[in-house]
Amino acid sequence: MSGALAGIKVVDLSRVLAGPWTGQLLADLGADVVKVERPGSGDDTRQWAPPSLEDGTAAYFLCANRGKRSLTVDITRPEGQEIVRRLVADADVLLENYKVGGLAKYGLDYASLREANPRLVYCSITGFGQSGPYAEMAGYDYIVQGMSGLMSVTGPADGEPHKVGVAVTDLFTGLYAASAVMAALIARGRSGEGQHVDMALFDCSLAMLANVASNWLVGGRTPPRLGNAHANIVPYQVFACADGHFILACGNDRQFRAVCELIDQPQLAEDPRFATNPARVAAREALIPLLAEAFSARGRDDWLARLDRAGVPCGPINTVDEAFADPQARHRGMQLELRNARGQAVPLVACPIKLSATPPAYRTPPPDLGQHSDEVLRALGYAPEQVAALRAAGVV
Repeated sequence: MSGALAGIKVVDLSRVLAGPWTGQLLADLGADVVKVERPGSGDDTRQWAPPSLEDGTAAYFLCANRGKRSLTVDITRPEGQEIVRRLVADADVLLENYKVGGLAKYGLDYASLREANPRLVYCSITGFGQSGPYAEMAGYDYIVQGMSGLMSVTGPADGEPHKVGVAVTDLFTGLYAASAVMAALIARGRSGEGQHVDMALFDCSLAMLANVASNWLVGGRTPPRLGNAHANIVPYQVFACADGHFILACGNDRQFRAVCELIDQPQLAEDPRFATNPARVAAREALIPLLAEAFSARGRDDWLARLDRAGVPCGPINTVDEAFADPQARHRGMQLELRNARGQAVPLVACPIKLSATPPAYRTPPPDLGQHSDEVLRALGYAPEQVAALRAAGVV
């Protein structure tokens, strides 16, 4: 069974997270992804440890580079630039996250490569895009979380702004970029022409503000930081109980009435201050302490069982190990293990996409640095003695 993107060739010049995340998703869906890395050091995240495998490969690198082939090339050398041009000559997609204009001096920018391959979909990922007053600035997930407003709505209401626990602006951008690349490939099928895809962490983080941004656009009020509460729904937050915490996600008035029955305070559902969701949002500060006191009387699992039987959405707050041990995660196959070239087991998180006819395939674990250099160069027409000369000169 072939993957959905079988026959698509991707040249991945990106490193760290946003670009590699895009490339890994394309690889999972069947594309042949050649990861071009610096000789000697490779992708920066190979050294972002601990933790790491026994061979020293950092767990961070493993999260975003499954299914790729690694080719080491020094693109600052003319011979290295020629290798990349040969790679791109029949490629469908190029991914890069260099600073704006950074590849032009090597003749590897979109305008240069498009002349040789008009069908190329060239995806540039930067912090702030190819134009605008911040185009020259480097893009860092943490900084973009702050600049985009995301941190302003994350963290306790009476504390400092918090970043999200994973690099979500990188990951948002990787997912948007993969969607954009696939859209450009579909458009190419109609026009025969590739195009330049311009992706910015800042743009993607603004877009992912979703209802928070819409609240400001429509209501004109700067959204506050609410901790674990919800701007538009009450009660929809974390509550402390006798032995920990749980999440209550009460999405409508019927569910709220059920909660009131469970805590033996049915009168709350009839109180005009709390009878409807808009009223509860307005009276949040009066309602939440009443619920918090009631929930403190029982343990987490007891409340979760009662709420579940009453049809009220709720859930535990799992640690990462508990999340992967959850029966649902096991049933959905969200953890997998692949063997590297030395037979070593490499634990990985599975792709969450489920396709009935062309599901993701896990062909290889993240590659060793330069693991496929000889193989890729031979396919490009380099003779063994040429490969040896390039290696001796430090080009590969």
